[in-house]
Amino acid sequence: MTSPVLEPEVNYTRYKVIMGVLAAVVPLLVGILYSFPGAFQIEGVEVKFLPKVIAVLNSLTAVALVLGYYFIRQKQVNLHRAMMGIAFGLGAVFLLAYVAYHSQVPSTKFGGEGAIRGVYYFLLLTHILLAIVTVGLVLFTLYFALTRQFAQHRRIARWTFPIWLYVSVTGVIVYFMISPYYT
Repeated sequence: MTSPVLEPEVNYTRYKVIMGVLAAVVPLLVGILYSFPGAFQIEGVEVKFLPKVIAVLNSLTAVALVLGYYFIRQKQVNLHRAMMGIAFGLGAVFLLAYVAYHSQVPSTKFGGEGAIRGVYYFLLLTHILLAIVTVGLVLFTLYFALTRQFAQHRRIARWTFPIWLYVSVTGVIVYFMISPYYT
């Protein structure tokens, strides 16, 4: 095995604090975007293409997560690590694109009626709530992997993987359900 990025016997409390702060601040900043629509808008910035990009990023993240899970089950640690790194990178790019889009464009209202409306809002609500949790889960799962604290990594990854996968997949589903209502 390769050496860890961080030595596990060193006290990395400050990194844990930084990750905890990021886990709280990132969802809070996204919430601020929704609470103050248009407050951060920059005149002339074109972002209407970003929902498709965001859906593609979510799709690719889901694929990387499933492959990463497959590789670790096959004990192919290097391939697992590569897929998880790709998933993390895609997640970071997703977050930048998401913030860029929602800082410039007001939220689109879902126009569906009947039972599909209930399905849409159930998926959207669970997607949003679990996305908030996912930020912290991903950061701490990554921390434990980087410090080679594999028992803790496995323990938290058992929660991180299905939640992150659900958030990625429902992000794509929500996109397809609301895309007819984009102006």
